[in-house]
Amino acid sequence: MTPVLESPNRPVRGGGTADGDRPVHTFAAWFRRHRTWTLLILVFSVGVGLTIMAQLSPRGDSFPLSTRNAAPDGARAAAEVLRSRGVDVRQTDNFGATMSALEDAAGAGAFEDSTGTTLFLYDRNGYLDPVQLQALREATDRLVVVTPRLSTLSALDGEIRPAGVVPSGVATLEPGCGLDDPAAAGAITAESAYLYKAARACYEPTEGLGGLYASSDDGSLVVLGSTQILSNRLLDEHGNAALTLRTLGASDNLVWYLPGLADVAEEDTPKTLDQLAAPWVAFIGPWLALVAVLAMAWRGRRLGPLVFEPLPVVVKAVETAEGRARLYHDAHAVDRAADSLRAGTLVRLARVLRLGPDAESTAIVDAAARHLGRTREETARVLEGRPRTESELVHWAQQLESLEKEVTAQ
Repeated sequence: MTPVLESPNRPVRGGGTADGDRPVHTFAAWFRRHRTWTLLILVFSVGVGLTIMAQLSPRGDSFPLSTRNAAPDGARAAAEVLRSRGVDVRQTDNFGATMSALEDAAGAGAFEDSTGTTLFLYDRNGYLDPVQLQALREATDRLVVVTPRLSTLSALDGEIRPAGVVPSGVATLEPGCGLDDPAAAGAITAESAYLYKAARACYEPTEGLGGLYASSDDGSLVVLGSTQILSNRLLDEHGNAALTLRTLGASDNLVWYLPGLADVAEEDTPKTLDQLAAPWVAFIGPWLALVAVLAMAWRGRRLGPLVFEPLPVVVKAVETAEGRARLYHDAHAVDRAADSLRAGTLVRLARVLRLGPDAESTAIVDAAARHLGRTREETARVLEGRPRTESELVHWAQQLESLEKEVTAQ
């Protein structure tokens, strides 16, 4: 007989193949068997990847005029434009890092083609003291300060002084001066801006009032009275961008300094109460203490010794009623007093007319009218009255008392 040739890949009984006993495992069968663990590993891998990307990506913040803040009040747009023009912008948030950055920039500025270093300072809370401000002024070639306080200006340059704010209704201001940067920038936004007096001032609402842009004689100190011209929201309006780029981009290196609480100078020893107190306290304090002692002795002798009374104290009902009436009188609470009088009268009438404690005011009015032989309107006019003044309240109370006596007498 001729032998029958079998295919080597033909499946045989038992799930194997002709060339061995290994089972056939497809990817679909493996995934169905391990799909739970596969999905968990996939989700975990995606989460780890997103976390690593978030950590490696540049972090932003929410501080006003921060180069990392993309919000409307941030200054990220201005920093990016300056970087695109070749300016090395470096933001710092403490005094030590700022001084180190200025030293690094000074070392890089030793080359002949360097244009020096500019320091941008926005100390909106006045964290820096005069010693720190002087150190910053000496460590940089040019210092640009935005909306500084009086103490900050006094420590930096006594010639530039605050001069108020831009009048309301003034939206933009023209340069009105011969300085190169403001003249090239043109009109800028002036809303909610501050003014400063200086020998070289620009953007004055009125001549002699002070300008939004002030500069020292040598140009090493520039004061800007507005944060909006540097913000992301208004940078592209009017000449805001031009003035920002020309003021901050004059040097190759720009250190962007936003002071924080870490820059507050610490004292070696805390101040005592004598140091914190005003100078006049040392003279007036003993006199005030003597007057207080004399006043206590005087009032104590006038009031007499304390009288101890056993508790509980029994207070007569009439005294309670009179005391409450005085309170209503002092507070001019006519409505509250009228409600109390009406409620008491209705309760007593319900008891006399035997209507029970749950009777409503309408039922009491109807029963009183029938008992007196009057119309309901006449009786309701008395029981449901609404006095507005104290004299009306007294007259109405007399009517209630007369009605109650009539019901009780019959």
